[in-house]
Amino acid sequence: MKATEKMETRDRIEFTAAGGCRLDKLISDSTELSRSAAVKLIEQGLVTVNGKPCGKKDVPNEGSIVAVELPEPKSADIFPEDIPLDIVYEDADLLVVNKPKGMVVHPAAGHYSGTLVNALMYHCGGSLSGINGEIRPGIVHRIDKGTSGLLMVAKNDFAHLGLSEQIKAHTFTREYSAVVTGSIKEDGTVNAPIGRHKTDRKRMCVTPDNSREAVTHYSVIRNYAGYTHLAVKLETGRTHQIRVHMSYIGHPVAGDEVYGNGKPKWLGGQCLHAKKIGFVHPRLGEYLEFDSELPEYFTKFLKSIE
Repeated sequence: MKATEKMETRDRIEFTAAGGCRLDKLISDSTELSRSAAVKLIEQGLVTVNGKPCGKKDVPNEGSIVAVELPEPKSADIFPEDIPLDIVYEDADLLVVNKPKGMVVHPAAGHYSGTLVNALMYHCGGSLSGINGEIRPGIVHRIDKGTSGLLMVAKNDFAHLGLSEQIKAHTFTREYSAVVTGSIKEDGTVNAPIGRHKTDRKRMCVTPDNSREAVTHYSVIRNYAGYTHLAVKLETGRTHQIRVHMSYIGHPVAGDEVYGNGKPKWLGGQCLHAKKIGFVHPRLGEYLEFDSELPEYFTKFLKSIE
């Protein structure tokens, strides 16, 4: 059974249980936490039901308030690294960087070096916002490892908060260039909610359960044999949104190893580039917009399918 009325902050998640499900599974189904992570939090006494600690096998009654306290993440030592950055714009408050395909945005298990954050720490020194914690300094939004393109970075908390509000209000421009499988003849919109996959917690999917509104607009640039080159504009910004929505309508992004067939393998991931971003500068109040050229892997693939 799904939960309702979820409220989430950086260090606490609270929701109303619909009932009929043991606590560890309920937390896993209602949040982005894995079931094993939920069990650990329960065992540490960080989960309460109506203000009282419970066991993982307990089944909360319908209407019960489940609260999950999230401990501060224990980060590995993250060091600045002299990694070249393609900086499109920079001032005292923020910068816009063109991330290459294959680069991880922030440190995580198995990726504690060589990330964009490591490079930013070297370039910016201590001048990065701290709102997202030690592991993600300056990171306001992210793009996948296998996706290339423009990303904005906040140098201070003032800029971070101002940019985050624009993302929440859907006033932040995000346009991508994508090559998808199959032939799409007309422009369109996908309006389908996205949530965590029930059995594979690393995947997202279109689902009515424990999901969030997701809207993707696309327009046809050119048709190729077996593929279509699209301009894609995000109205919302859910995890893997373009990849999930394109797969949902039967046209997965070329090279996508998670939501498609992964072909052609030499792409090393999805043929997806964050081409344009636009936002109002938090301090200056001016609208700024940046456009990037298609990277070599992208143009090489287009030539291969002509």
